[in-house]
This record gives sequence, structure tokens and C-alpha cells, in this order.
Amino acid sequence: MSLSPLLITLGNYIAGEFDNREQALAEPAWYVHLRMWQRPVNLFTQDSITLFAEQANIVNLDRPYRQRIMRLRAGKNWDAPLQLQYYMLKDPSALSGAGRNPALLKTLTVEQLDLLPGCVLTLTQEELTPKNYKFIATQPTETRCCFNYQGNNIQVSLGFTATAAEFYSYDKGIDSETGKATWGAILGPYRYTKREQYSLDGAEC
Repeated sequence: MSLSPLLITLGNYIAGEFDNREQALAEPAWYVHLRMWQRPVNLFTQDSITLFAEQANIVNLDRPYRQRIMRLRAGKNWDAPLQLQYYMLKDPSALSGAGRNPALLKTLTVEQLDLLPGCVLTLTQEELTPKNYKFIATQPTETRCCFNYQGNNIQVSLGFTATAAEFYSYDKGIDSETGKATWGAILGPYRYTKREQYSLDGAEC
């Protein structure tokens, strides 16, 4: 099955190495300096573009966290033509550091993933200039993104905007009892700038 040009554009915008250096320098009390990797992997290739994502504090690059799998594919509604489905790794530690060391992704298989049914985003796009887009990813109001991690039930609110050069993350941890955000983009998005482009054809597994 061939992938749509719009889906390929989205994949290229999201794939890469990013950091929020300018934001962290301007607002150090509110935003730590993070580096984020979103590396293409050869999973679900029949109808999707799939990426391994990981991030780390710039002063602790050897201790990355938030490993996750992002599957981009065609959506089900005409007004939201693209969709992103999240998966979690059954053993995140097995691929810890794969953002910097993509050779670790050669062992990744679908059997190592758990589907997160409520962790899905719908995407729309704005054409800024001809063939130059801003993609807006939002979580449907009827869904809740929850998963179990190290024996704790975690709820998150997900969302982002992406252009060719920037990735703004609105991800937040949610207190399931109060509904209030406890970590993440509480005061506004983490504003990442792309520092290196990864090729969709260069998946490491």
C-alpha cells in the first residue's frame, strides 16, 4: 500500500533530533533543556510511518526516558486525514539510549510493543505556503490516555504542532483524581527546534 504525500510530509517533519535550547535559556525556571530523538523504524510499513521517540535532560544524556512508539497512518475521517497511535515498550530499558545509539533498534519487533488504545491523536494541517504545512495533533475529547508504568497507573494529555523546522509538545501528566496537570507543558508547550533531519528511508531495523 502506497503512503500519501501528506503522510510522508508529516513523517519527515517529525523525524529528527530536536532540542529546546532557546526556550530553556530564556525561561530556565520553567523549562529544562531537553534533547529529543524521533527515529524512523521499520514497523507497520504496509500502511504507516513508525518512529521510536526518546528524550533526555541535556545534562544527563546517558539517562534518557519517555521511550515510546509513534505510528502515523491515514485517519478515518475526512476532516482529520491523519492519525497517530502510540504504543509503549514492554521493556523500555531494553532500548534505553536508542535515540543516540540507533543500532539498538535493529532488534525491535512488534511483539515488544503494547498498544495504548486511548493514546491516539488526530491530525489536521494548515498550508503556510505552497507545500509547507503546520500539522496540529489533538487528542479526541472522548479518549483518555492511560497506561501502567512500574506499577503505577499513569494518565497523560497528548498533543503537538509540527512544522519542517519546529516541534511544539503539549504533553502533560494528569492527576487522575483532580484532572490537573502535574508535569510537562503546564505553562505552555515545550518548543523544540530540529537540529538534525532523519531519513524515513534510513530506518535502523
